[in-house]
Amino acid sequence: MTGAALDWDAATYDRVADPQEQWAREIVARMHLRGDEFVLDAGCGSGRVTRLLLEGLSRGRVIAADASPAMVERARQALAGDHRVEVTCQDLLELQLHERVDAIFSCAVFHHIFDHERLFDSLRGALAPGGRLVAQCGGAGNIDAFRCLAETVASRPRYDEYMADMRPPWHYATPEATEQRLRAAGFEEIRCWLQDKLTLPSDARGFAQTVLLNYHLDHLRKTAPPSVAEQLASAFTDEVLAEAGDPLELHYVRLNIEATAA
Repeated sequence: MTGAALDWDAATYDRVADPQEQWAREIVARMHLRGDEFVLDAGCGSGRVTRLLLEGLSRGRVIAADASPAMVERARQALAGDHRVEVTCQDLLELQLHERVDAIFSCAVFHHIFDHERLFDSLRGALAPGGRLVAQCGGAGNIDAFRCLAETVASRPRYDEYMADMRPPWHYATPEATEQRLRAAGFEEIRCWLQDKLTLPSDARGFAQTVLLNYHLDHLRKTAPPSVAEQLASAFTDEVLAEAGDPLELHYVRLNIEATAA
């Protein structure tokens, strides 16, 4: 993940991230790895999907980068002992690598970053000429229905005074805008498309707290009085899940990205 200001629950994320692992398998398959490449995992999170990437790199190497110290610590524990991988705490907008990579992999990360122009400039600078970017993130329309429910609950009197100044923390881009940004950053052979992914998390509450509502709950904990912050965060989760219904059905829209460094 990215966004060091957010206090990610890395252990719970690692436990509930089955959907992200499924998406990651598809991304790795599209990379058509030979097995000897040097690959950047851009936003490695807990390291769970980094392991999938390493399965295709028997003779290669991975540098796994994330801006969240909690995620980086979890990834280092998960990947300890594998000499093929280096885990580093870095903002994707300000990457500093000791050498350029052959390919960049990223799963469920880019929508956490607002400045996609700067993001793609940074990623292009990390790639060797001819290197490939293969990624997937939230795209236009992603979990719209669930996000509307969360906004409705946030506007209720119990939460409004603490949530009124919260701004959307995501950037769900269109394929057309993404293609333009990639081209401007120096990429070619660009292909971007949206893909619907109906998702039913097995642990609805854990997934909601850690993946869907983490920004909302973080904001509540920072703005509400400490004496009631945790109670409000728990109640907020309960009310959103009650509105969403059981089972929790999430209509994800994934933005797939493929491009080559010119």
